[in-house]
Amino acid sequence: MMAGASGSVEEEGGLRAEESPSGGVDVWSDAVSSHAPEHLLVMVHGILGSTNDWQYAANEFVKQLPDDVIVHCSEKNMNTLTLDGVDVMGERLADEVLDVISRKPELTKISFLAHSVGGLVARYAIAKLYRHPNSTFDSKAEGTICGLEAVNFITVATPHLGSRGNKQVPLLFGFITIEKVASRVIHWIFRRTGRHLFLTDSAEGEPPLLQRMVEDYGNLYFISALRAFKRRVAYANAGCDHIVGWRTSSIRRNTELPKWEESVCEKYPHIVHEEYSEEISDEKCQDLAADCDFDLLEEKMVTGLRRVSWEKVDVSFHTSMRSFAAHSIIQGQVCVYERRSGRHTAHYRPLPALRISLAMPLAMQPEAPD
Repeated sequence: MMAGASGSVEEEGGLRAEESPSGGVDVWSDAVSSHAPEHLLVMVHGILGSTNDWQYAANEFVKQLPDDVIVHCSEKNMNTLTLDGVDVMGERLADEVLDVISRKPELTKISFLAHSVGGLVARYAIAKLYRHPNSTFDSKAEGTICGLEAVNFITVATPHLGSRGNKQVPLLFGFITIEKVASRVIHWIFRRTGRHLFLTDSAEGEPPLLQRMVEDYGNLYFISALRAFKRRVAYANAGCDHIVGWRTSSIRRNTELPKWEESVCEKYPHIVHEEYSEEISDEKCQDLAADCDFDLLEEKMVTGLRRVSWEKVDVSFHTSMRSFAAHSIIQGQVCVYERRSGRHTAHYRPLPALRISLAMPLAMQPEAPD
């Protein structure tokens, strides 16, 4: 269910949806409760996407957590606006989130769930929204996202390391010549966003944007903002995704890709690997990289993003009849999973962990039997 005309409210199945004044759609429960939801979940679509991309997942979150969460599906960067560049989109998203927060003073927590390029946009936006800890004396004090407690930052098939070379775009088949040509002409199709993804924007006088986004750079606190979240989760397609490669979406070096055979979870057969990547110091990152075959720019991004911990969930749809659409399927299959007492979530009880659930239908239609 999505809202109709601007500002109108639609009700369906216990859910309410309303277009916000600054863009985007808010979804919340219509059930009677003693308090308004305090946890804002911001959903961000990918390139050439729209609010409809998250319609199913938004409704599921609210149905299962009616008293706790209000979902905002971002609308500021829909369709061709996603070609304006990661930084421009990040600025728009930050303004959109600020507007939502200003209209809902009851909010105390915030989480992000982003698909594909939307993950990069969300990373830029939180750097704009980051606020330093109030206490300068408490070393354990944490920063906030615009004054709200930062809980979950979850990306789904996001090209964290960009799309340049090294088989980062499987559709190019790993041919070096084709990858080089693509990096030179991609801006003809995807404009500034293409330059950012293929790391060819250094001509603007600074290092490529994605390189800048792995550290606190100027007045943008990219790593501090990521570190403020209780959990960071990266969902990645281990295969069949022809748009975003496994390494770039899981923030790994080529030598770190795990071997897998079949599902690690009978209930969720498309999950083939799970791991917890602990925060690593700069010195240890350099030691691990010493014997790796990498290009320097990619290594800087891997090292920078490993300064914070990540939960990594690798997924494969190789047994699906629609495996060719894995980049979209992984988004449609992200849904709410019941609260678990895992080793990482038990300490702060955030929103439920997200899982790729075969039991849940795709956003648009149920999957045909394989």
